[in-house]
Amino acid sequence: MTSKLLLSILAAVPAVLMPIAVSCQVAPDRAPAQPTGPVYRYDASVGIGYTSLNQVNQSRSGLLGVSGSVTRYFGDHFGITADGGHYAWSVTSSNTGNPTVDLFMAGPVVKANLYEKFSGFAHGLLGGAHTGNIAISPNVSFAGGFGAGIDYQMKPRISLRFYGDDIGSSFTLSPFQPGFSPHMRWNARTGLSVVYKF
Repeated sequence: MTSKLLLSILAAVPAVLMPIAVSCQVAPDRAPAQPTGPVYRYDASVGIGYTSLNQVNQSRSGLLGVSGSVTRYFGDHFGITADGGHYAWSVTSSNTGNPTVDLFMAGPVVKANLYEKFSGFAHGLLGGAHTGNIAISPNVSFAGGFGAGIDYQMKPRISLRFYGDDIGSSFTLSPFQPGFSPHMRWNARTGLSVVYKF
């Protein structure tokens, strides 16, 4: 009798514990991932811009123009940008001659979310600068600089951008600075653009 009771208990223990062991091996259902919206890897901007004109002697006014950029992002915070601008309209009539400036540069950009619809970015740019309609050499100078900006998201794909940077370039002016030794000039640049993400 005792052996039958002991055998019944030993048979009941695995029967009770087996459903618990089996249920522990089943992975629980995961909650479906919440969609975070589309991920945009590119943005393009176009807008109005301003640049100072320190490479031109006796200039008393900066130039207004059109600026634009295209950026490719590799992740949430890092990208490569191509930037350019054509500045041809003097803010005042006090400049010598009718100079123009064309910029074409590229470089890395880092961005971060700041607060709700505001995000910020910083970039470093290298490329060339052309100063036209004035006796200046070389025709195209090496140029580079750094800057930062703020984007305000108006719609999922559209933002408003305000930026500023400092762009250095080297030119020799003739006849004011004869010779072949270029002199570095730094020009403050700023702009207001509309950005489209895609």
